[in-house]
Amino acid sequence: MSIGHNPGRQTTGKAGGRWLTGGIIWLVITLMTACSPAAVTPTPSTLHIAGSASMGPLLRDLEQAFYAQHPEIYLDIQEDNTSLGLALLADGEIDMAAASWLPEELPETWMATPIAWDGIAVIVYPDNPLEELTMLQLRQLFAGWAFRWEDVGAPMGTPDTEATIHILSREDGSGTRAIFEERVMGEERVTLTALVMPGGDAVVDYVAEHPQAIGYVSMGQVDERVKMLRIEGIRPTPETVSDGSYHLARPFYLVTRGEPTGPGKRFIDFVLSPAGQTIVSKRYGRIR
Repeated sequence: MSIGHNPGRQTTGKAGGRWLTGGIIWLVITLMTACSPAAVTPTPSTLHIAGSASMGPLLRDLEQAFYAQHPEIYLDIQEDNTSLGLALLADGEIDMAAASWLPEELPETWMATPIAWDGIAVIVYPDNPLEELTMLQLRQLFAGWAFRWEDVGAPMGTPDTEATIHILSREDGSGTRAIFEERVMGEERVTLTALVMPGGDAVVDYVAEHPQAIGYVSMGQVDERVKMLRIEGIRPTPETVSDGSYHLARPFYLVTRGEPTGPGKRFIDFVLSPAGQTIVSKRYGRIR
């Protein structure tokens, strides 16, 4: 007796089993993909920083390494002076101020984070016979009490020691000028005959071309065209500004209107990290 085909019966062989197994796997993967969160692409943002031109070399060094870790954050750095940076921060036009000096009236809610130690270097023409100054001699020069190099210890009889000295200072609002006047000049004023320069780079350029010039700049702006003098027997180096043995050491700050958040916090965290402080130590003293 033969058995006829029953249409209500499903027969599965090897091929059918593979189809069933594959279908289940596909269904599971589809459900898992639908339930998993989509990959989040960081939103590009710009961190606006303005202020001290003295901090420009350091910020540019840090910018490259920071961007390698955070390509979604672009740093817009405006170099001018500390006072302008703090004013722009107060007006809400920037996210962070670069400050080489802090005024006493800084708002209590603001946060100033030190990121490096700098030294204010006193520079002269490379062939100048002078090698060092005391703090008193430095004040005498910039107050206009000493007019010739021999008046402050240069060997007599060497070329140009009797020529009149060119005193260079910085513009009003410069943090470097504020620290120099506070530490060196005290109650005395810089001579009215001083040439006022718009930035540290301008000071270096002038001194490099004028044998009778003397000026002061951040040690990070000094190059081989000029000579740094010892002050009280010590030159500014990353070591001497960190340990405080150099008399004209000062911190560099990043200033925010409150606790830093978002891109600003990420940048400050990077600067204070071991990687950031290694970059700092190439030209300046480490904070950490």
